[in-house]
Amino acid sequence: MCKISEKIVYVGVNDFRKVIFEGMWPLPFGVSYNSYLVLGEKIALIDTAEADFAAEYMENIRKALEGRKVDYLIVNHMEPDHSSLMSIVRDAYPEVKIVCNAKTVPMIKGYHGITDNLLVVKDGESLSLGSCTLTFYMTPMVHWPETMVTYFQEEKTLFSGDAFGTFGAPDGGITDSSARLSGSTDAAGSTFEAFRDEMYRYYSNIVGKYGQTVQAALKKLSGLEISRICSTHGPVWEKDIPEVLACYDRLSRYEGEKGVCIVYASMYGNTARAAKALAAELEKRGVAYAMHNLCTENVSYAYRDTFRYGTLVVGAPTYNNDIFPPAYSFMYGVSARLMKNRHFAAFGSFTWAGASVKLLNEMALRLGFDLISDGLSFSQAYSAEKCDMAALADTIARL
Repeated sequence: MCKISEKIVYVGVNDFRKVIFEGMWPLPFGVSYNSYLVLGEKIALIDTAEADFAAEYMENIRKALEGRKVDYLIVNHMEPDHSSLMSIVRDAYPEVKIVCNAKTVPMIKGYHGITDNLLVVKDGESLSLGSCTLTFYMTPMVHWPETMVTYFQEEKTLFSGDAFGTFGAPDGGITDSSARLSGSTDAAGSTFEAFRDEMYRYYSNIVGKYGQTVQAALKKLSGLEISRICSTHGPVWEKDIPEVLACYDRLSRYEGEKGVCIVYASMYGNTARAAKALAAELEKRGVAYAMHNLCTENVSYAYRDTFRYGTLVVGAPTYNNDIFPPAYSFMYGVSARLMKNRHFAAFGSFTWAGASVKLLNEMALRLGFDLISDGLSFSQAYSAEKCDMAALADTIARL
């Protein structure tokens, strides 16, 4: 629990127990489940937390309220890491009104069996807490159909749900004037710089498919004066708001920065040798790159750098006359995220019949990628003569 302003108190929790988020994404720096109280003549609780933290969470609320009660529970997003404690909050404060939108109502019934004491709001509607005014804006498919955001008018504060969130638990404070990425050894200057990789990873892993609806939400909210963003994961943004908004705008337009994401999967090391040769050639030319081995790494990091860089190069051997499964799975995930605006090249080894490069190119073309090479398909062992990574690096350097 900590005070953000005279009217806003943070009552969320940090999770260092969970090592995999949503059963898929690694959490090397933990994750936070952020929840907030707005203190007017009446009191609103905005979102809750993950089920495993009920005792700590409810104690945070009790300490902050000092004997007062919660009048409203605002539900910006029904995903269980933010709504699991709804029933427990209602048991503690039986008269609480649950503020939600029409699309949330069946989800509340389905998860909690709650059908009464609901206050259903529409886009642009406001709720007065006395000295505090909360206005609600619908942001469907950022990243569930029922998502909305809450704007605290008097303090120009946006309670943004999962939007503008990050993996990684804040340490040393919750706002970006003091928060550090817990467990990180990176001595980055600003909080945004410290959390940037985890914001990229969170966006690409969780939100990545919904660029069009994120853009619609950014446009809808662009008329608001925003001095503070209170997301449900990561720091509270105050001084770094321009960088955060620019980051989400760029990611949701699928705009990559100059550089290369090299992603590969290798059975016996030949495709891996080709990937490392390309990395060495890019290094000589001063081209920024990241490289990921799909056989040993969680794909979370490869998706992050696919969103970061404007060029994607994928290596995979032929397997059963098809793409080696880890690389196929990665490309399926890229397709599922509706990725676009990327330069693309493929490479890979084969023994008696090469198919992977051709099939990788076909997947890339279906996404509208710009093929900068016909691909480098080589038989048996890797050699520079069979697979000219210097020429590919020259092409990439000219982009």
